[in-house]
Amino acid sequence: MPTIQDTTSTPAKLPEIRHIDASDLSWSLREGWKDFRAKRGDLIVIGLVYPIVCLIAAVVTFNNPLLPLFFPLVAGLSIAGPAAASGFYELARRREEGRDSSWWHFLDPLNGRSRTPLAVLTIGLAGLFLAWLIAAYAIYAVTFGADTPMRPSDLFGRLFTTTAGWQMILLGNLAGLCFAVVTLAFAVVSFPMVVDKPVDAGLAVRTSLAAVRRNPGTMLRWGLYVAALLLIGLIPLAVGLAVILPWLGYSTWHLYTKLVVR
Repeated sequence: MPTIQDTTSTPAKLPEIRHIDASDLSWSLREGWKDFRAKRGDLIVIGLVYPIVCLIAAVVTFNNPLLPLFFPLVAGLSIAGPAAASGFYELARRREEGRDSSWWHFLDPLNGRSRTPLAVLTIGLAGLFLAWLIAAYAIYAVTFGADTPMRPSDLFGRLFTTTAGWQMILLGNLAGLCFAVVTLAFAVVSFPMVVDKPVDAGLAVRTSLAAVRRNPGTMLRWGLYVAALLLIGLIPLAVGLAVILPWLGYSTWHLYTKLVVR
């Protein structure tokens, strides 16, 4: 009688994760800056997409019942950063290998083997973004009341001169911190990994989580670097993000190469 073979698949083995420190973060930022300087003329326009989206968010939410979601919407758009940076990972990879890294290769991840895992990971980020908006609106409803109208003219006054406003700021920042940590753990390695290797989204996410577990303090420091740079880029009407976003994209690729044995 023929034997029945066990066809149950076992999860793919995670790659080796290195221990890194603050010097590796500085190295990643330096290497990312070198990549940006080499490609800044071709791709700086891509970095302008975020300021344009911020402007659209302002137009949509101001003088609208969605006004309480303006700040969460602008802040939460950074959740989409790892997906938008996939093209920068590809350019950094090609430049690392000494291959042609012209601007049209920015779209290569969308056309090759990376397309499906990138789509799955992007859906995951979209779910986090939606959950963040729901949480932000729930905080507004708890502090100010869902039926309380908010007008642009009194937005800042009610935020900074009322108890409800300070409660919303405190709760909103705590919730934002939680979502930022989850996004970092989910995406810091997974997106560059699926651009680099023919792996599925599940293995990439598990590797990203393992990298953060292996280096919790250093990765939290990286998250602070990212937050600080994004804040600097936002100050001059978000135009500075045309430089910050590509720089962070390239730097994240180099951080990935330090974290994961390829």
